[in-house]
Amino acid sequence: MIMYRPELHIDHQSRPAGLSLFTRISVLYCLIAIAYFAFSIPAMSQEVSENLPPTFSAEDFKKLSMEQLLEMEVTSVSRSPERLSQSASAIQVITREDILRSGATNLPEALRLASNLQVAEIHSNAWIISARGFNYVFANKLLVMIDGRTVYSPLFAGVYWDEQSVLMEDIDRIEVISGPGGTMWGANAVNGIINIITKNAAETQGIYYSRAAGNHLRSFDALRYGGKIGEKLHYRVFGQYSIRDHTLLPSGEAFADRWDYAQGGFQLDYNPSENTNVMVQGNLYTGTEESLLMPSTIDGQNIMGRWQHAFSKSSKLMFQTYFDRAWRRDIPSTFRSQVHTFDFEFQHSFALGKSHQLLWGGGYRHMNNVFLNTTEFVGFVPNKRKMELYSAFVHDEFTLVPEKLRFIAGVRLQHNVFTDFEFQPNARLAWTPDHRQVIWTAVSRAVRAPSRIDVDYSIPTYPVPSDQPSVAGGPDFESEVLISYELGYRIQTSKSVRLSVSGFYSDYDQLFSVEALPNTLTYQIVNGSQGISSGIEISGTWQVNRIWRLNGGYTWFNKELSTRTELYPVHSLGNDARHATVIQSMLDISDRFRFDVVARGRTRLSNNNTPAYLALDGRLSFEINQCMELSLVAQNLSHENMIEFGNRVTRSFYAQLRCRF
Repeated sequence: MIMYRPELHIDHQSRPAGLSLFTRISVLYCLIAIAYFAFSIPAMSQEVSENLPPTFSAEDFKKLSMEQLLEMEVTSVSRSPERLSQSASAIQVITREDILRSGATNLPEALRLASNLQVAEIHSNAWIISARGFNYVFANKLLVMIDGRTVYSPLFAGVYWDEQSVLMEDIDRIEVISGPGGTMWGANAVNGIINIITKNAAETQGIYYSRAAGNHLRSFDALRYGGKIGEKLHYRVFGQYSIRDHTLLPSGEAFADRWDYAQGGFQLDYNPSENTNVMVQGNLYTGTEESLLMPSTIDGQNIMGRWQHAFSKSSKLMFQTYFDRAWRRDIPSTFRSQVHTFDFEFQHSFALGKSHQLLWGGGYRHMNNVFLNTTEFVGFVPNKRKMELYSAFVHDEFTLVPEKLRFIAGVRLQHNVFTDFEFQPNARLAWTPDHRQVIWTAVSRAVRAPSRIDVDYSIPTYPVPSDQPSVAGGPDFESEVLISYELGYRIQTSKSVRLSVSGFYSDYDQLFSVEALPNTLTYQIVNGSQGISSGIEISGTWQVNRIWRLNGGYTWFNKELSTRTELYPVHSLGNDARHATVIQSMLDISDRFRFDVVARGRTRLSNNNTPAYLALDGRLSFEINQCMELSLVAQNLSHENMIEFGNRVTRSFYAQLRCRF
């Protein structure tokens, strides 16, 4: 499976049309028809004016106070709501306001706002995203969820970011945890967790429409309608379509990666009582990427349901299940892959006295992958594989000193088809001197379970194909193992300043490597590398005055790896910057004008001599009236052509109109 493509020289004036005009018109007409149908139902149309969203200035760009930010509840650390100010983890929260005012148009661009993540664009439709190092093409130590649904490819234990999208307008927040979370979330939550959480359907009522156009983001359209049936059932339906232009080769010539993407979906939220919630959501998507030979294509569908019930303030039960189908044809790698995933999980929390809270649960996941290759150059043997995953966990929280000292411990037992049982324990201690600060420390063990590329990967002997591969997966490949030590401090120094600092030391063993089999020309994937990493992560928010806020952070990172073979150099396991920083400025010039800037920079990537950069993004917005807003966005202002990881990312501009009715 090849993620990087060879340098292709094309005339960018000659390119495939991508999705047909018929498809584009059909998507938009379907959305209009859905909206019209929804308006025509009397039960949905009653008291529509009471459900209209407030104005842009009153609500949609409302700033949270420092107290509100600290009191914000997060769920990704302990799988249950807890105040951000009390969380014993290196967590950053990207709010909806942060995203909308950054000018981000997709998830990777939004994730650039988290200073504890490394985000690099390698193609118009492809990104590399990781936490705490190991940022390379097959980045596989970061767990990503959308509303609790794991988005994961069993091919390489990572994320195809071109398959993952949500309407930016519907995001409530993105919780980004750097550090292991295997006890709570399972294998692959090794170096971090990203949980993208969207709004309840009751919070997205009325009509929303957005239109954007520019030189790189050629076109973007989004339409959403939210309504209700009675007082207990709320829903929304949406669709979006985008066209992104090609990136450039290092030489400055056009690269064949122009990208079209369309997505539609819905969400239903039903609240039969104050203590019970039922949620159902579904998505479908399709995308086309330009290529010299023929377009690369993706398409998929998913549907998820969740039932939650609170028996009391301290006792809650949740069941969740989803089905996901993902299909892709990659050119020029010439492979086709289809993955069907069925997942079920539950969790139950309850109190054992006033100072003891217990959370336990389990789950089952079934993945069926079919991999077909039209050439004999690269593939997987066998080409079909069924993979099952069973897991159970327990999470225990003790209050040692009321409102001062907590001890948190947990363990997950997980079984997979490649390595049988895996054991992932965790222990944390949190001291809260007062309501404005917390000091925490943690020791964790996490594993990255094998994927198909570790066990089934095959490159036959070249140039004459034979049954003897020149590179073969390792049938005895074990899980990669991390032992992590963390120390952190979070404080609100005043009503206007919030600061978080964390340090970590990570010990890795059984990392991916390749070595020659004795007396053969065959090279096999093995657990032949190991190493350590360490770093410091700083993030914070400063409300300079009533109209100006600054968010940002800085990360220092160091990694030292070793291997027992020279065939697979350790720098192939990650191309990471020593220093990285992000600063976001949000300024309200007046009641209607806003000016926002995002500055992000990093030092040189030594493994491939990628230069250091400082990128500037700017956004100027004007509130036309209570329902309409116009914005102008410029990205990569400081560089005409910036190299992040391979190809050049061009300076880009776009204008966007957002309307709500």
